[in-house]
Amino acid sequence: MDTDTVRAALPIKRDTLYDVDEINRSNKKQLAKRPRVWDSEDATKTRKVDQNNGNLAKLYRPPVELMFRGSFHESKEVAKAQRKWLLLNLQSPTEFSSHMLNRDTWGHEILAGMIASNFIFWQVCDDTTEGKKVCGWYNLTGSIPAVLVLDPFTGKKEKSWSGMVQPEALLEDLMPYMDAAPQDSLEKPVEKPVKRIKVYSRRKRTARRKSEEEKAIGASSMKNMTATGVLASNDDANECKSDDVGTLLSKKLRYLELAEEPKEVDKKLLCSIRIRLPDGRRVQRNFLRTDPVQLLWPFCSSQLDAAEFPSFELTLAIPGASKTLNYEDKLTFEESGLSNSMISVTWDRA
Repeated sequence: MDTDTVRAALPIKRDTLYDVDEINRSNKKQLAKRPRVWDSEDATKTRKVDQNNGNLAKLYRPPVELMFRGSFHESKEVAKAQRKWLLLNLQSPTEFSSHMLNRDTWGHEILAGMIASNFIFWQVCDDTTEGKKVCGWYNLTGSIPAVLVLDPFTGKKEKSWSGMVQPEALLEDLMPYMDAAPQDSLEKPVEKPVKRIKVYSRRKRTARRKSEEEKAIGASSMKNMTATGVLASNDDANECKSDDVGTLLSKKLRYLELAEEPKEVDKKLLCSIRIRLPDGRRVQRNFLRTDPVQLLWPFCSSQLDAAEFPSFELTLAIPGASKTLNYEDKLTFEESGLSNSMISVTWDRA
């Protein structure tokens, strides 16, 4: 061969070489920007996430406004000092029913208001150190999420629920704990009165026998009364009863006129009141925060039989006591602080 063949030049290619560590750091940064389910509102605002993920975090987040911030021992000490029951909620991040409790039960407006006024609420996850201790103390393995009512003085479990608990059912079950506060077991017990037995002498027994004979003679003479006299006394008694009912019904008419329940109004302007009637029924009504508290009386009167029970009282349940509402106090619902409260109706025995 006269001349050697020369291979053609390779085509020019342009590319960028990346370091593997740089790629990993970039992925970590992207993962860090993603919102977690338990992020609070402030943490969610600081992260640049899309609106859907932010709404999900807000929907299922724990009730931080309701929770006690501290350890289990600290929550017991605070409950002792305030003489309130300790309401404990043990959750698991892997159980969806725990998220449902945060969204539906603890997010219920009336229930949350009642818990904030009458209980110390403490929530913990089962994968934390405190959660594992509580799970072992009360044998809650396999029943998570769990809700417990504890006596802060003795640590005794008074009542418990497991799984998803509807807010209405939980509200009903917690009512007895609003009427009676936990008592310190170290306090001096109340001494029961000793029943005294009366011992009569022979003379006293003889005098007692005579008085009993006189009563028997008087009773037999009463039976000899004419039927017309008995009927006349019954008619007089019926007239007196009708007059009393008429007087009490006239008092009822002095209540303020009750307008229709506000519906298409901003929730921030409303005040929800739950009322427990003497027959065991529960009713609920919304009032405007600027409405007078006196509207509770005509509403409760409309739910009762005025002829059978014409007079009643309204009491607000407070841990360890009760507060009787006065119709003459011309306060609004916002001024009285009755928003999201439970009112009990009792008969006026006076």
